[in-house]
Amino acid sequence: AGGRLSRRLLGGLCVVGLVSAAAASGTEEEPYMDCNSSKKAFPVVTFNYHHVSDAFEVSLWILLASVMKLGFHLIPKLSSVVPESCLLVSLGLVLGGLSEAVGKVPPGLKSEVFFMYLLPPIILDAGYFLPIGPFVENLGTILSFAVIGTIWNAFFIGTLLYVVCQFSGGVLQDVGLLQNLLFGSIISAVDPVAVLAVFEEIHINELLHILVFGESLLNDAVTVVLYYLFDEMATAGFVSFTDVLLGIISFFVVSFGGILIGALYGFLAAFTSRFTAHIRVIEPLFVFLYSYLAYLSSEIFRVSGIMALISCGVVMRPYVEANISHKSHTTIKYFLKMWSSVSETLIFIFLGVSTVVGPHDWNWTFVSCTLLFCLIARVLGVLGLTLIINYFRIVKLTPKDQFIISYGGLRGAIAFSLGYLLNPNCFRRNLFVTAIITVIFFTVFVQGMTIRPLVDLLAVKKKRETKRSINEQIHSQFLDHLLTGIEDVCGHSGQHHWKEKLSRFNKRYIRKLLVTNERSKQPHLIAFYHKLELKNAIDLVVSGGLPKSPSSVSLQNIHGPQSERLIPALSQEKEEEIRKVLRENLQKTRQRLQSYNRHTLMADPMEDQWNQILLRRQKVWAMEKKKAKYLTVPTAKEGSPVVSRTRLYSDPVQIDTLENMPKITFDLASLTDREGSEFSQKRNDSLDTEMTKQCIARCLSDPGPSNESENDVFLTTNG
Repeated sequence: AGGRLSRRLLGGLCVVGLVSAAAASGTEEEPYMDCNSSKKAFPVVTFNYHHVSDAFEVSLWILLASVMKLGFHLIPKLSSVVPESCLLVSLGLVLGGLSEAVGKVPPGLKSEVFFMYLLPPIILDAGYFLPIGPFVENLGTILSFAVIGTIWNAFFIGTLLYVVCQFSGGVLQDVGLLQNLLFGSIISAVDPVAVLAVFEEIHINELLHILVFGESLLNDAVTVVLYYLFDEMATAGFVSFTDVLLGIISFFVVSFGGILIGALYGFLAAFTSRFTAHIRVIEPLFVFLYSYLAYLSSEIFRVSGIMALISCGVVMRPYVEANISHKSHTTIKYFLKMWSSVSETLIFIFLGVSTVVGPHDWNWTFVSCTLLFCLIARVLGVLGLTLIINYFRIVKLTPKDQFIISYGGLRGAIAFSLGYLLNPNCFRRNLFVTAIITVIFFTVFVQGMTIRPLVDLLAVKKKRETKRSINEQIHSQFLDHLLTGIEDVCGHSGQHHWKEKLSRFNKRYIRKLLVTNERSKQPHLIAFYHKLELKNAIDLVVSGGLPKSPSSVSLQNIHGPQSERLIPALSQEKEEEIRKVLRENLQKTRQRLQSYNRHTLMADPMEDQWNQILLRRQKVWAMEKKKAKYLTVPTAKEGSPVVSRTRLYSDPVQIDTLENMPKITFDLASLTDREGSEFSQKRNDSLDTEMTKQCIARCLSDPGPSNESENDVFLTTNG
């Protein structure tokens, strides 16, 4: 009942949001008043919607999308089938349709807004939290897909579309080879926004995720170079060898220029964070500002802004997190996640709205061939490159991995924005934008909705949710050091050799420059215990456990005025740092299921049977020991009272000794008559018989030795 009520409330909020958005979109602007008009009464309440119309509508869109996300994740069946990006695009289509119905043109997705404000938060979030280890280990494969694969896709799609345009008749014959190659460079790149939106929901394994996402990040340099190169060539109308040579040089300038600019701002951010110990509030601000300045500086020099953001986030993170407080780290983490989520929401909503309200030039031949050639080029490129890459990889890419990489080449808003940047006077921009939107919708809806069932059907390995244990981390580091030593012995300068060199250079020079002195001299765990002992000493002094005045030995070489309290008190920031180090260095014990990893040894199939046999033998031995201890009577010594009493009447030799034993004679009754004497004699005989039987029974039933002496006296009666 509570779930149904919450869904109804969310549905009501969605309806109210849609009505409010439609009403806001349909409100007409009030004309400005003439300066020479007659004076009117001072308005107490005014309505000036046109002043905040765009901002108000966008805020309503974000609010409506957030409410729909809540309802979307409250329905597990829906969220397990439909990706969140499909929901946002559908919401954009509805909002665009409502705006068209009321006759109001809504704000569309402008290229400047996309590249200046919406794209940087998503890329910064991806670069700041990028897993460096898997990314560096697979860097060769990622570069192959990003550079060679993107160039192959651009030329394959552009060339085949040119052939189609030439044989399609007079409608598309004006689209030349350079224009088709320009369109191929726009549509060939894998979009990082779409990849993040889909791959994070299906929880694919880390290898496939880093390959596809790394390709979407690094192909930006190739896309930028090809876009500007073919744009200049198509505008000029001819191609020379010098242009091709300059284009190749421009690729290295764009890619490495973006990396250098991002690294420079990353080092500046790390160096600035050294001096923020007393002003913790502005620590997150430096991270955001330096990253955004790196992106803007790269746009000034027309180099890759995505590469600049990635390198800035990767460079600054280890040093900034060593300087800032735990609260600042939490602020950076959640603000980046929230900022990137809002940007992603707006991008997909704007895509839906622009699809409805934007101008289109639909051509079945061009659009269908574009979609078909994109799929074919992606599959052929991945298969061909994987065939070569697997010769150099230790962990080969299986056919299942190749299928997921091919199927995961999603297109998104970057291609859409680049299409809108084209000059409509020189190119068929509306035709290109229509084809781009069709490809985006196919990748988001069809591929995005079917990739999860395909992953489950092919039994592709999913992402490991739990972190590696301390044992695995120690063994991984041990193997790295071992391989480094083997490379040194063999005289081979491989990956591990250079990794060790960079690590030593970082600890010896860079870390001392960018990290505060207190933290750069000693490891985190030692620093934590030092602070913990210092805090315990302070507590002892405050509680009176130690004298407040220092000892004479500690004051031998101290001159000048002495303070009452030699040990300073820890501030709240220091305590937060201690808690942060504790969380980083102390591992919580927990039960874990056995899972495959490279440190797990293959089990012997007969090992379980031998273990069962060994356990059974141990149980049998334990039972035998218990029987020997509790179910047997200890043997008595020869000549002991027990043995003597037991053999008393069974051995004739022992019976003869009764005559020599002392006896006590007494009269049971003193009767004068004959009858009384005979009665007493019979009674004495019966008592003698009963006493003898009781004595024998007591001797035979004695369980063990007693404390009685060996000279037992047997009482007999004599009448």
